[in-house]
Amino acid sequence: MSELTELTAVRLLDGYREGEFSPVEVVRAALERAEEIQPEVNAFVRLLAEEALEQARASEERWRRGEPCGLLDGVPVTVKDILLLRGAPTLKGSRTIDPAAGRWDEDAPSVARLREHGAVFLGKTTTPEFGWKGVTDSPLSGVTRNPHDPTRTAGGSSGGAAAAVALGAGPLALGTDGGGSVRIPAAFCGIFALKPTYGRVPLYPASAFGTLAHVGPMTRDAADAALLMDVIGGPDSRDWSALGPASGSFSEGLAGGVRGLRVAYSPSLGGQVAVRPEVAAAVRRAVERLAGLGAYVEETDPDLTDPVEAFHTLWFAGAARVAQHLTREQREQLDPGLREICGAGARYSALEYLAAVDVRMGLGRRMGRFHDRYDLLVTPTVPITAFEAGAEVPKGSGHRRWTGWTPFTYPFNMTQQPAATVPVGVDGDGLPIGLQIVAARHRDDLVLRGAHALYGAGAGTSAE
Repeated sequence: MSELTELTAVRLLDGYREGEFSPVEVVRAALERAEEIQPEVNAFVRLLAEEALEQARASEERWRRGEPCGLLDGVPVTVKDILLLRGAPTLKGSRTIDPAAGRWDEDAPSVARLREHGAVFLGKTTTPEFGWKGVTDSPLSGVTRNPHDPTRTAGGSSGGAAAAVALGAGPLALGTDGGGSVRIPAAFCGIFALKPTYGRVPLYPASAFGTLAHVGPMTRDAADAALLMDVIGGPDSRDWSALGPASGSFSEGLAGGVRGLRVAYSPSLGGQVAVRPEVAAAVRRAVERLAGLGAYVEETDPDLTDPVEAFHTLWFAGAARVAQHLTREQREQLDPGLREICGAGARYSALEYLAAVDVRMGLGRRMGRFHDRYDLLVTPTVPITAFEAGAEVPKGSGHRRWTGWTPFTYPFNMTQQPAATVPVGVDGDGLPIGLQIVAARHRDDLVLRGAHALYGAGAGTSAE
């Protein structure tokens, strides 16, 4: 049973097809694994064992008849507790949401597409309150810990999703990313994650953080993420800002490889970022593998002056909007850091907000021109590895907010570009290191191709 929890979604589907094992066996193994890891890692806010087994039995019967209902029939998946999942409360890490007050009878678009394709929902994973920061702890569910060292953070805000995938509690997870929230925890936990082009995966209800917020897959490898994207990218009329259907299958596009692609390698965004030497070395080795696979690699930097102040304006204003309806008593229940940025966000004027939008648009134009010359941009995902659990910033770092230690991620939420993280090694403490791959808007296929090529070359593993 434990071996089943180590298989990718692609491998599970092959096994179902060949009759090697059944969805019920796989889901039981994943649930057992989830229960085993929960006391130490705290990846879940709610397990849905009874419902999952019922879904698995229905899937098993469909496979027995040779009539699977979709691309992911019988594959276990987890859902971050920011996204609606029919039949389960969505509490967003907050004590201010009353589980008895909601009807909880609607799926988010990505969840609805998964349900249509026969996926099995194991449970809801942890998040910081309203997904506001780059680590995962909340007043409601406590601290989520790193699967490689429980004294360290899993990252965030999709930390529970990353830990669950890393430890075998389902090969697929849905996360959200407003400033790095699938990429940061995936890098810290040693798995793959993609923040798609904004609108590629429909989102409903709309995020208070506006068009910074994306839904993305968190998986064992790029092939699983491509398969998941082929499902969750389906249209949904509830999101007026969603893109039309993708022009082709992401899974089928993986075989293109990187030969002939123009790759810009920026180790530190022009010296703006201090990158830990072990991280820099692991990323450089992986970039050399891309060159060995036939990519044209040039060490260069985009014109990317750190937009952190503009990001803070947009992000803090979004947080203020989240809390706008709360009573004074409810505000007192918020994470103190969230309460602080809500206060800052409420003080911005409309002109200050629009000035931040201007910065964002300028950044998007510069990155658009950059990708006229380069197909892919490669950077470290995070300049450090996982630090102590329960802290927003590393001790002694001097950073005030989580954005201080993740300068490679949030710029690409502002530009709405697709960006993924691939595990490319570990540091001296055995903690994973991630490499980020970025492409122009709408070129999610190139990001997935580049990541898949790294996995094929043996670089896509945190144990390298």
